[in-house]
Amino acid sequence: MLTGKQRSYLKSLANTIKPITQIGKMGITESFITQLDEALEARELIKIHVLETSLLNTKDAANEVAQLTRSEFVQAIGNKFVLYRKSKENAKIHLPN
Repeated sequence: MLTGKQRSYLKSLANTIKPITQIGKMGITESFITQLDEALEARELIKIHVLETSLLNTKDAANEVAQLTRSEFVQAIGNKFVLYRKSKENAKIHLPN
């Protein structure tokens, strides 16, 4: 569980990154979750874009993806959301206490 200070820190880092993938009309598939698991392990902080053709609400999609990838929801702005999960082997982001 992230504290407010940690969430703010991650939001500031997320400002500079671009979405690495998108959710379209196919929705959230098993292969999509596998791709995100690998991305979270490599990057720790990822941004995802929910296309207008998707039938999913951005916050609902973010919460579902966070649960399926065992990651933390950081924020949702417009059609984009940010997730964080500490890497098991190669942690790069050091959260404030």
